[in-house]
Amino acid sequence: MKAAIIGAQTISTGSADIVVAGGTESMSNTPHYLPSLRTGAKYGDQTLIDGISKDGLTDAYEKKQPMGMAAEECAQEHNFTREQQDDYAIKTYGRAQAAQERGWFRSEIVPVSVSGGRGKPNIVVDKDEEPSKLNADKARTLKPVFQPNNGTVTAANGSPISDGASALVLMSEAKLKELQIKPMAKILAWADAEQAPSKFTTTPALAIPKALKRAKIDIDQIDAFEINEAFSVVALANMKLLGLDAEKVNMHGGAVALGHPLGASGSRIIATLLGVLREKKGKLGCAGICNGGGGASAIVLESLQD
Repeated sequence: MKAAIIGAQTISTGSADIVVAGGTESMSNTPHYLPSLRTGAKYGDQTLIDGISKDGLTDAYEKKQPMGMAAEECAQEHNFTREQQDDYAIKTYGRAQAAQERGWFRSEIVPVSVSGGRGKPNIVVDKDEEPSKLNADKARTLKPVFQPNNGTVTAANGSPISDGASALVLMSEAKLKELQIKPMAKILAWADAEQAPSKFTTTPALAIPKALKRAKIDIDQIDAFEINEAFSVVALANMKLLGLDAEKVNMHGGAVALGHPLGASGSRIIATLLGVLREKKGKLGCAGICNGGGGASAIVLESLQD
């Protein structure tokens, strides 16, 4: 999302007419590190370090604790139980499954052909893989991942390890007219917010009001919200803090069901928001996403789709 914001700023300052903004992440291909290999290990055992954990899912500022501990802190601070988080996760999977079945994601997904293996035909990936994997009964029995005793965050109510990519094409109004292109949406405003690193889970609740204020739009005027589900409790806490109607948030499912490839999620939720506005005949949308380090970004859009 930050790439999209920077792209919009670049265009608004006259430094560019067209910007492609987005990101990618292949978490399944992230290597394990052997830090001592470059300088040489003279004696003793060596430990492999998980690159996903070290560079993606660990808070670099708070004693290197896993991001999941911040989710546990959020659940405790805002009084969300394990059952509420599981209920939310099952609901977001259901929404994603329904959106897939109705073909609502087709316009925002580019089919990718991948090798099927030696002697086998290629496989065309044209839908997200995660939504169909839910086992609701098993999800409720999983052990907490980060806090074994009295923990509430599990592999099912947090976002899964995912691969993905997303991109947006941004263009100035003058260039649109020159090329006679019909835009999908207009960016009305954006904002960033920051608080203590371990509080990143609720920072969208600070960034979203700032973006709405800059757009001169009241929160009740927004037809659809996307709040990135790094964990189920992130969506629950931000909805609570902002007083949002749950039926307006992540209406086609969120990252718990669709995946959260870290570098791609910001532009992905913008694309999904546009799909929601199209299918629900909505006009105004707002997306917010938290990031490691305590920050969050938010963006407000006006849909121009038929």
